[in-house]
Amino acid sequence: MQPEEIKHLIQAGLEDATILLDGDGSHFNATIISRAFADKTRIEKQKLVYNTIRQQLDDGTIHAISIKTFTPEEWDNQEAR
Repeated sequence: MQPEEIKHLIQAGLEDATILLDGDGSHFNATIISRAFADKTRIEKQKLVYNTIRQQLDDGTIHAISIKTFTPEEWDNQEAR
């Protein structure tokens, strides 16, 4: 699976998301910035993302993905460091 395909799946589930993604076809690293993460715990944020790619995780198309999630405000603070 190509990174652009995964970006498309995540974008379909989190329409306002900015997605930074790289990977080698089965292992991926994703940074996702979305307002949907506001007032959510880290686990809740991860679940929102996993739900957008659940089928691909379940069928093994995506073997592994590392996810970092941020609200736009958290991302701005991260970038300022």
